Amino acid sequence: MIGIIDYGLGNIHAIVNIYKKLNLDAMPVKNTDELRSADKLILPGVGSFDWAMKRLNESGMRETLDELVTKSGKPILGICVGLQMMAHRSDEGELPGLGWLNGEVRRFDDSKLPDMMRLPHMGWNDVIPKKNAGLFASLEDPIRYYFLHSYYFAAANDGDVLATADYNGVFACSVGRGNAYGVQFHPEKSHSWGVQLLKNFAERV
Repeated sequence: MIGIIDYGLGNIHAIVNIYKKLNLDAMPVKNTDELRSADKLILPGVGSFDWAMKRLNESGMRETLDELVTKSGKPILGICVGLQMMAHRSDEGELPGLGWLNGEVRRFDDSKLPDMMRLPHMGWNDVIPKKNAGLFASLEDPIRYYFLHSYYFAAANDGDVLATADYNGVFACSVGRGNAYGVQFHPEKSHSWGVQLLKNFAERV
């Protein structure tokens, strides 16, 4: 069963509905017992970094979630701010992140963006996987996903970058190491590309 962590943020029901159409078990999880019962977890997120971390810290699930990810090796996928929360820190806030992935979250330098580009980076963008396996298996070029963000995950290790996109410069839009994965875009808003990625997370990682 795929557990979508319900701490008050994210497009939880959209993700559940995609899995329902795929005939794969998925449900929102709201407490530690439900966290433990899930085979894999998804951490959605929208809004600001500190607000998301505060909501998770106050949910009663943070300690168990840390244990399951770092000690038990339970697979987890972070989406949008959910990925950013996996970093050590963010330019957007002051609270520490979860630290599951080695890196930090940085803001795009809007002083260097041409006139036709603005923040947030919003809309469809091509995504270039490092390899067509794992999260990006069975996807053929061009691969496009829907983005809405002003910050990006700057991975400390190039080997952790699973895919890149370009917004006046190449940035990591998917990062992963071990059992922790994340995507900056919204697969639940990305039509067949997003459906396949969520299916891959359930079946291939």
